[in-house]
Amino acid sequence: MKNSNVKQLGDTADRSANVSTITPNASATALIEQVGQRVYKTRKAKRLSRRELSEKSGVSPRYISRLEGGEGNISIGLLQRIAIALERPIEWLVGTDDELADDVARLIVRYRNADAATRASVLQLLDPAQLRERKAQRLCLIGLRGAGKSTLGSRLSREMDLPFIELNQEIERSAGMPIGEVIAMYGEEGYRKLEADTLKTIIETRERLVLAVAGGVVEKPDTFAEVLGRFHTVWLKADPTEHMERVRAQGDLRPMAGNPQAMEQLRAILVARESRYGQAEYHLDTSGKTVEVSLGELQGLVVAHNIIT
Repeated sequence: MKNSNVKQLGDTADRSANVSTITPNASATALIEQVGQRVYKTRKAKRLSRRELSEKSGVSPRYISRLEGGEGNISIGLLQRIAIALERPIEWLVGTDDELADDVARLIVRYRNADAATRASVLQLLDPAQLRERKAQRLCLIGLRGAGKSTLGSRLSREMDLPFIELNQEIERSAGMPIGEVIAMYGEEGYRKLEADTLKTIIETRERLVLAVAGGVVEKPDTFAEVLGRFHTVWLKADPTEHMERVRAQGDLRPMAGNPQAMEQLRAILVARESRYGQAEYHLDTSGKTVEVSLGELQGLVVAHNIIT
């Protein structure tokens, strides 16, 4: 009997948490009606029955009915469940009337569900001033190996009196071993983790520098989003044949050694990464140009866009 009484008290408490018995004032009544109308219209637009919305949200059809009728002073917790089920932010349900409310609500949900790189692109379009402030005077050169990142980055740093950092060299210094050994010991995921951590440290400690990153930085969306969001970015690109010739000219014969398909593989990598590299703010084609010409164009770009002062 005692257990039965405890259960009845618990049920009563649950019902009290769902719908308040306090009589709301006029403004609260208007807000409740507004929330109810927005829930009702959104449910209808999505062609959901009350039963279906109940199953998705975990809120009983009875309370959904009372809510839509402007009668239920529903708890914040349950309202949040309904908002999630309707794919709308709870702020939209309780916010003031706005002719753009529906569009804004959809954008909020899509932004929250987007990957980090997409969010960075959205911020670049909608709030370039705020994003520029976050980037400070940090410049990052991205692109495939052989594009000229190390050569142009080091030359630009001397011309403009800037620190120059190659991310892979910082990773090696931090790990105390060459990149090849890092990958052999920790695997690709371990290397990417070190890459992300090292990048974070650079962002936190440097306001003004030129950074060159490995071509594969775009393979980790969150890390690449940090690059896009915290650096002014330049994609250095070149013809695939020139990429290969430059790498070999540096004494690195690995791309061609015993691999007749190396050039086709390089082309495939470039095609696969092209859309991600293309998210950089600025593009500079170094094909068929001397180092001096490419350096002049890069420095001119930096000065013209007031990236580093």
